[in-house]
Amino acid sequence: MIIAAADGSALGNPGPAGWAWYVADDCWAAGGWKHATNNQGELTAVLELFRATAHLDEELLVKCDSQYVINSVTKWMPNWKRKGWRKSDGKPVLNVELLKQIDEAIAGRRYRFEWVKGHAGHAMNEAADERARAVAEAYRSGSAIPAGPGWSGACAAEDGADAAAAPAASATPSSTGPSSTAPSSTAPSSTAPGAASASTFRASAEPDVPSHDDRSPADATLFDFDDPAADWLTMSIELTTDEHTRLVERARAAGTSPEEFLRGLI
Repeated sequence: MIIAAADGSALGNPGPAGWAWYVADDCWAAGGWKHATNNQGELTAVLELFRATAHLDEELLVKCDSQYVINSVTKWMPNWKRKGWRKSDGKPVLNVELLKQIDEAIAGRRYRFEWVKGHAGHAMNEAADERARAVAEAYRSGSAIPAGPGWSGACAAEDGADAAAAPAASATPSSTGPSSTAPSSTAPSSTAPGAASASTFRASAEPDVPSHDDRSPADATLFDFDDPAADWLTMSIELTTDEHTRLVERARAAGTSPEEFLRGLI
């Protein structure tokens, strides 16, 4: 298995930006632009990693601190393709050209994504982040771009720089390729004693994505109402009698239904 980290950096977001993938100190590559976003850097790092390893048969484990990248590749992209690269609300998918190139690069590949918390001392993630940021700084200052050695013969023998143990916060379940089952998007329910009523509402299936999302997969699924099979997702939330009474009172005061009021809060 090839173990690598991929990361992006943008000064100002958007601004001078860089991307980097990292396997070891003698096996990494980086690049960037005078003006781009952090998400473009994150996506390009993954794209260039798949391109650099296209000639190999080993499974690729990509350590990544961006939920946007992981969700885009493993959860959202198949549905976007079916909809002509449009989101559930009909709006065009952002960064679509990069996503199309990634879609081509991963075809037939064996790969997994593993979320790691950014800026938390994870050795490989920090190495990729430092190199991506160095490129962004170089574009800002007009100095030479540190592009790295790229893939070399030494790379194939490396298992990555994971010898330095990652902190416990980064030891989360990995996100895998398209064949895996996406985590459940069911909202948490209140288990307070006396829960007597429930309000059911419909929420938009695909939220806007933050430019850099450092949440763990478990936390992220609380907010990513993302259903590849439908444009809407029905969710049930259990409320105590007091909670339901307050919800109804506030909805009436706002001149709307409890469901609409609750959707607005979400």
